[in-house]
Amino acid sequence: MDKACEMRYRMMDSPLGKIEISGCEQGLHEIRLRGGKTPDAGPTEAPTLPELLGRPEEMTEPLVQCVSWLDAYFHEPEVLPGLPLPAIHHPVFQRDSFTAQVLWKLLEAVKFGDTVSYQQLAALAGNPRAARAVGGAMRSNPVPILIPCHRVVCSSGAVGNYSGGLATKEWLLAHEGRLPGKPTSPGEGPIRLQLGAGRGAAPSRLAGIAYVQESACE
Repeated sequence: MDKACEMRYRMMDSPLGKIEISGCEQGLHEIRLRGGKTPDAGPTEAPTLPELLGRPEEMTEPLVQCVSWLDAYFHEPEVLPGLPLPAIHHPVFQRDSFTAQVLWKLLEAVKFGDTVSYQQLAALAGNPRAARAVGGAMRSNPVPILIPCHRVVCSSGAVGNYSGGLATKEWLLAHEGRLPGKPTSPGEGPIRLQLGAGRGAAPSRLAGIAYVQESACE
């Protein structure tokens, strides 16, 4: 983390439980899904986000923009294209690395309602053989939801793993209209979500979805 950054932290409620956001004047550093709720309510039943916890005068512009963006994501996703994205200043984005390249490409190319496979995202980032490295990049994502690693699924049709938990990934995909259903990837044909419980599948509130580990996904 940049030693020159004067960090500010804020906690806010969401349909998925507590979300902690942190950043400096130069940009957002992290979005952490702290949980506290089981995401079992349907997306249309999501409660209104309460007022941000903390004093507004202590908010940096990137944090203000992040709060507005998250509020719209959960309640008015149709307005997202017109909202400014907060600047991001986490150290992972200050380096010229494959991880940074993958995360920027995901943010740029895979919009609300789209999905992409690990292999397809690797190709978009310029290395179609690096599907497993894409899985590592997803685990390194410091700003989930904003950079939508939940939209990266397996080409087999399995939903795949998620650092925020499988139930959270299910909820986010359902909120975006992709569970249950046929997810699509930018410029590609549909990736069909795999229905019917697979061997060793994790329990799910959406019955019949099969999962595999990220390392096995392409």
